[in-house]
Amino acid sequence: MDDSRIIPVFQMLAEDLHALGVRTVFGLMSDDTAVLAVTLDGLGARFVGARHENNAIAMAEGYAYATGELGVALIGRGPATANGLHAAVAASRMGSKVLVIYGDAAVQTGAVNTIGPDYKGFNAQAVLGAAGLACFTAGSPATARQTLRDAVAAANRGSLAALLLPTNVQTMNVEVGGEATPPPLAAAQPAEARAQSIDAVIALLGKSRRPLIVAGMGAHRAGAKAALEALADTTGALLMTSARGKDMFHGHRYNLGILGSFSHTMGRRMMDQADCVLVFGAGLNFLTMSFGAAIPAVPLIHVDSVRAHIGRWTTADLAVVGDARVVAEQLLAALPARTAADKPFHTAETLASIAAFDIARDFEAAHTPRTVDPRALGVELDKLLPRERTIVYDAGNFLGVLPYVTVPSPGHLKMTNEFASIGLGFGTALGVAKGRPGTPTVLIIGDGGFLMTMSELETSIREDLPLIIVLMNDCAYGAELHFLAMRKLPVGKSVFPDVEFASVAGAFGFQAYTIRTLDELRALGPILRAPDGPILLDCKVNAEIAAPFMGEFAEFEARHQ
Repeated sequence: MDDSRIIPVFQMLAEDLHALGVRTVFGLMSDDTAVLAVTLDGLGARFVGARHENNAIAMAEGYAYATGELGVALIGRGPATANGLHAAVAASRMGSKVLVIYGDAAVQTGAVNTIGPDYKGFNAQAVLGAAGLACFTAGSPATARQTLRDAVAAANRGSLAALLLPTNVQTMNVEVGGEATPPPLAAAQPAEARAQSIDAVIALLGKSRRPLIVAGMGAHRAGAKAALEALADTTGALLMTSARGKDMFHGHRYNLGILGSFSHTMGRRMMDQADCVLVFGAGLNFLTMSFGAAIPAVPLIHVDSVRAHIGRWTTADLAVVGDARVVAEQLLAALPARTAADKPFHTAETLASIAAFDIARDFEAAHTPRTVDPRALGVELDKLLPRERTIVYDAGNFLGVLPYVTVPSPGHLKMTNEFASIGLGFGTALGVAKGRPGTPTVLIIGDGGFLMTMSELETSIREDLPLIIVLMNDCAYGAELHFLAMRKLPVGKSVFPDVEFASVAGAFGFQAYTIRTLDELRALGPILRAPDGPILLDCKVNAEIAAPFMGEFAEFEARHQ
């Protein structure tokens, strides 16, 4: 029986995406891709519209992060493609599975004279390729289906794939049969380290009495928490994480918090006493390393499943290629037992000191009559926000608040600074909220990034994507303000008027409040603990408080002039 059909390419691609399990597509309506958008929506792959292409792509990446599924964005060609370049480049560096479908100029049919000019003319293949994105162009109806499959396969490897659909190819007819949907890619099996690498680590640890274990997001994704805690017990090590691995060991008696620019005094003090550092699944970038000052001059063992990640930013003395959990278990099986005397980091006195440490006492709050210290604000928010929450951060000086707001696990923390830019947090948070409707999503964003993206307030209401927005409002581009001040240059051009954002958000349907004191914040405790609908807190914070990484960067710059 012949079950073949002749249908438009856009219908075929929509059906294929639906067959692949795609049930949510983010985008911005465009005549170049409108037929595909409404066809997807009609099939049950709901089209969620943003107010800017950057935010649509960020939403898809946030959704992919939150669910582990393929995040799909659908936008137009020409100016739409240019508009979304910022978020596309950022998403390509996040490690999430993202497919961005773009409209593209019609494939030439051989006509000599055409109607013109093409105001949307734009060489998307060249621009996106130059930006480092993997591009796939469906140049004909016959190749469109396989091109989609190739793009999806590329995205499923943990990257961003760009699929370009020429406008006339989308509407051409194609004969399709009952071809089966390709099976999903099989998950890679966790890799063991070579026996020689394990022997080398054992030999190095044999000379160490104060080891310290650092875990990153890679260790969390490998499910290495229990194995690393057991390894700390066996070796007498203490535990730290990268910023992205934050709170992996929250509540554990050996936990010292974050390594590097977001570290507290207890963490820095104990790290300075370490005589060996084992790093599992962390990149060791300049923030994790405090611009080179985070770890003393002791042996550094770097474990990662990807060989190219080892020593990429920081020199490793011993490289171990393998899955973080599996390698930790290999070490546990091979390590000899240690006596209590060989575990000086685990003495009752040291553990009592760690247990007694209170990060809220690690600074002297600097409130003003009309602003709050952002660090104290973070400590208070940690108490008031729902315990089960996903925190999404935009970028900026306000990231100094990160150590003070805990999360249930590293998988509940989303940072958006892979492109060193502001303005990606709002879209990302909307995608996370769509992917985790049962868990409150909290967006922490500065007023600079919020002013870039506040049109998405309407998206949140229209698409019923509830957020708690914590607006860290220092009336400035905070990072630039401190950058200039540290160089004794005028800061006026980095400063904004004191806008009452609560009134703006309220007009869109948010429960919105202005916060100038901790008492005003505490009064909202019942609302924050059990949020019912979208909330915005316009928190007026003291602009004089610089994040620690601002000073570290200035010191690093001074050393290398």
